[in-house]
Amino acid sequence: QAQFVESGGGLVQPGGSLRLSCAGSGGSSVSAEIMTWHRQVPGKAREWAASLFPGGATFNADSVKGRFTVSRDDAETTMYLQMNNLKPEDTAAYYCKQHGSTKWGQGTQVTVLS
Repeated sequence: QAQFVESGGGLVQPGGSLRLSCAGSGGSSVSAEIMTWHRQVPGKAREWAASLFPGGATFNADSVKGRFTVSRDDAETTMYLQMNNLKPEDTAAYYCKQHGSTKWGQGTQVTVLS
């Protein structure tokens, strides 16, 4: 199972934007398998946010639809999560991984001020 590293989190005002990155450790491809973004608030279960299929199709959870966009770079080694119109309820640690993998990274914290 490939390992991925998340980055790009930070502190932002409501309505602001952030772009998260998910890079494969050792240059692992982000297009070989379905890639997913998840998020977790302390004390709550981790929830799925978005998926990127090898062919390029994307799917978002209803809670982020219309605001978050998942994509990857041309080298297919980094996946992104563009987050626009952020809301306080988007505050969470964000994680990426291959679909079906049990390998979670350290995550990157996103905090939207309220």
